[in-house]
This record gives sequence, structure tokens and C-alpha cells, in this order.
Amino acid sequence: MDTKLTLKLDHGVIKQAKTFAKAKNISLSKLIENYLILLVEHERNSEVTTLVKSLSGVLHLAENFDDKSEYQKHITSKYKS
Repeated sequence: MDTKLTLKLDHGVIKQAKTFAKAKNISLSKLIENYLILLVEHERNSEVTTLVKSLSGVLHLAENFDDKSEYQKHITSKYKS
């Protein structure tokens, strides 16, 4: 069921959004609805699970630990020919 919603937005943003929606051949309402759906789904999918929370703090690394460098060393070693 569709429900009417009134928003106050910057005039320039509205103008750009209308142009974008027209180029995509969709209504501005549908564009905003799709964006809000994506926001809600992203938030729902990015929640931290109980397992991940329980693992938090398990590793104690040095203050200057460089994870990118260590990962690069690991990958280099793994695929060394």
C-alpha cells in the first residue's frame, strides 16, 4: 500500500534527482523508495552477529601491527612459484 510522504529538501538536490530519475525512466518517488529500501537492507545485513561479537578482543596484537603488510606477505608466500 502506497502512502504519501512530504519532504523538505534543497531545491538543487530535487532538481538533480528529477533529472537523474528522468534519465533512468523512473519516477522520483520510485527512485527515493528504492534508495530507502537499499538503506534498510544494508543496515539489516551489516548487523554484527553474536558469534562475531564473541570473537571480539580474542586477538591481542602489537600497537604497530600492519595487517595489510602481513596479509601481503601471506599471499606472496602462498602463491610463490
